Amino acid sequence: MKVDQRLSQITVCAVVVSTLLFAGDAAARAGSLRVISLSPATTEILFALGLDEEIVAVSSVCDYPEKARFKEKAGSFSNPNMEKIIFLKPDIIFCAGLEQSGTVRELRRLGMNVSVNDPVSMDELYVSIREIGRCTGREREAENIIRGMSEEIERVESLLKNTPSGKKPRVFVEIWHSPLMTAGKGAYLDELLRLAGGENIAYDTVRPYCYFSAEQVIKRDPECIFLMYMDNAGSLQKAGRRFGWEHVSAVRNKRVYNDIDANLLLRPGPRAALGVREIYKRLYP
Repeated sequence: MKVDQRLSQITVCAVVVSTLLFAGDAAARAGSLRVISLSPATTEILFALGLDEEIVAVSSVCDYPEKARFKEKAGSFSNPNMEKIIFLKPDIIFCAGLEQSGTVRELRRLGMNVSVNDPVSMDELYVSIREIGRCTGREREAENIIRGMSEEIERVESLLKNTPSGKKPRVFVEIWHSPLMTAGKGAYLDELLRLAGGENIAYDTVRPYCYFSAEQVIKRDPECIFLMYMDNAGSLQKAGRRFGWEHVSAVRNKRVYNDIDANLLLRPGPRAALGVREIYKRLYP
C-alpha cells in the first residue's frame, strides 16, 4: 500500500509540474529562460545541465558549484526574499518539498510558477533531473547526467558482486551528535550506503531520519562510522570519548570518518554517485 501511495504521489506531482512548467518550457525554447533556485540540490542540477546566465538568483545556502556563490541571492533557504523574487521576474522557481512547503504556498499565491523537487531515492532523483531538464530545454544534458551517474554506480556494484551479504561492513551514519541522530530505513542516505556495499545498523528505524541511542550503537557494533558534519578532528575525538564507545569496532580500529563532503550524500543531486564511490572507498580500503 505504501509503495502504491508513493507511486501515486509521484504521478500526481509529475502531472502538476508538467502543467505548471508550460510557461518555463516555452521560455526555454525561446531562449529567454529566467530561473531562481532556492534549493541547493536543484542548483547543482541546473548548473550540471549547463545553465548559468539563465539562473538569475539562488538562495544563500546554494554554494556549489563555485559559480553559485556569486549569483544574486534571493534570501535564505527558509526565509526567501519575496520582493526580490518578484522583481527578478523568473519563469520558474525551483524549491524543495516539505521543508519549503510554506514558501511554495506563498509563491503560488503570488502567481509564481513553482517546481517542487524532493526526491527520496535514486529513482526519484533521476525523475527530477529529467523533469528539470525538460522544463529548461536541456533534455539531452539531463540524460547524459543520468547515464554518467548510473555508470558510476554500476562500476561500484561490479566491484561488490562477489561480496556476500554477510561480509558487508556494518555501518552507522551520524547525522548529528547532540542528540544523536541517524539515517535509517527509507532514507535517501540509507540507499546510498547500500549501493556502496554497507549494512546500515539502523535498518529497523520507524522513520527515515530519527534519534538513535548511543547504547544501540554499542550493541550493534558498527565496523565503520560516518559523521555527516565536518568538524575537523573535534568530531572524531568526541565519538571516541563517548562512554562505552571505545569498545565499538569502528572506534577501536580507527574507522570513524568525517572526511567526506556531507553535501555529496545529503543533497540528492548529480554528485550522488560520487558520494557512493567515496563511501565504497572507505568501506573497502
